[in-house]
Amino acid sequence: MSPSVRYAWSAAVSRSSCTCFCSDVICTLAGLTGGLAAQNVSAVLGLPGDRLVLAQPSDGQPSFSESSIDTATVSAWRDTSGVDTVTQVGIVQGRATVPGNDSSAVAVALFGVPQDAPQSTITDLSPKSDDSVGLSSGAAKELGVSVGDDITITGTTYRVASIGGDAWYSHTPVVTLSPAAWAETDHRLGGNGEATVLAVSGTPDWDVAANRTHTSATPPLTSLTALETFKSEIGSLGLMIVMLFGVSALVVGAFFTVWTMQRSGDIAILKALGASNGSLIRDALGQALVVLVIGIGVGVGLVSGLGALAGGVLPFLLSPLTTLLPAAVMVVLGLAGAAVALRTVTNADPLTALGSNR
Repeated sequence: MSPSVRYAWSAAVSRSSCTCFCSDVICTLAGLTGGLAAQNVSAVLGLPGDRLVLAQPSDGQPSFSESSIDTATVSAWRDTSGVDTVTQVGIVQGRATVPGNDSSAVAVALFGVPQDAPQSTITDLSPKSDDSVGLSSGAAKELGVSVGDDITITGTTYRVASIGGDAWYSHTPVVTLSPAAWAETDHRLGGNGEATVLAVSGTPDWDVAANRTHTSATPPLTSLTALETFKSEIGSLGLMIVMLFGVSALVVGAFFTVWTMQRSGDIAILKALGASNGSLIRDALGQALVVLVIGIGVGVGLVSGLGALAGGVLPFLLSPLTTLLPAAVMVVLGLAGAAVALRTVTNADPLTALGSNR
C-alpha cells in the first residue's frame, strides 16, 4: 500500500471515528432523554380521549398536581353538544407496601379509573372491585408481587387483580383503583376525592366548552406541559442535546476543513485542468457523505446494542426518534460543515494554490 493510500485511509478512519463518537454521545443522550420522558408521562399519554380536561386556575397555568374537577363541571362536559364520552380520572401520589414488610414501601402514582371507561393502556388496568387493584409492570416489579398477592395503600389492603404494561407518572409506577377506592384513599392523603382530569372524546367546540366550564381542554401531548417535572426535565435535557449538536457540527466541520486544506494541491490541479467548482463540490461532498454515513452508522449500531442491554437497568428509549432522527441531523450538519470548508479552496486561484508565488 502506497504512502498516499495509507494516509487517505487513516484520514478517512479518523474522520469516521470522530463522527461515530459524536453520534454515540448524541444518540445515547437522546435515548436517555426519551427514557426519562417516558417514565414521566407515559401514563398521561395512555389515558383515553381526544382531549384531557384540567381545572383552569384564575392565575397561572393548569397543573395535574393542583387540578380538581367537581361533579358540576363533569356534568357540564357530559351535557356539552358533540361530546361522546367523559372519563373521570383521579391522580394522586402515595406509597404502597407488601403486608408484613414495611421496608418494601414503594412510591407509586394512584389512578382512580372507572371500569367501563374506553379502552386504553391505563383503563385496561382498572380493577373490577373496590378491594382490588391493577398494577403496571413497573409497580409489580418494584413491589415484587404477582396476580393474587396483597398490597397495602394508606393502611388498606388490596388484592392484585391484574398486571399490565409499563405505565409511569412523574417517575413513579402506576397503580389503579376503582373510583370509590381512589376517593377514599385521596381523602386519607388529604385530598377532596374529586377527579383530577377528564378524558373527553367527541367533536364539540373545545374552546367554548372550556371557557364555559373554566377548564382547559388540550390534546394529550400538549397537556404534558401541565406536568411540572416534565417541563423542567425536558427543557434541561433538550438544551443539552441542542448544544451537543452544535459542538458536534463544529468538531466535524473542523475535521473536514483540515481534510480539505490537505487536499488543496490536488484540487488546484483539477481546477487547472478545467474542473468546475460544481464538480469539485459534488465530489468532496460525496466523499464526506460516505465518511459520515459509515461513522454515524457504526455509532447508531453501538448505541442500539448498548441501549438494548441497558434498557432493563436505565430508563432508555430505543426508537427511530432517538436513533435515526439524531443520525439524520448529524449527516446534514456534517455536510454543511464540509460545504463551508470547501469555500476557501474552490474559490482560490489554481496557480496560487499550487504555490506559484514561491
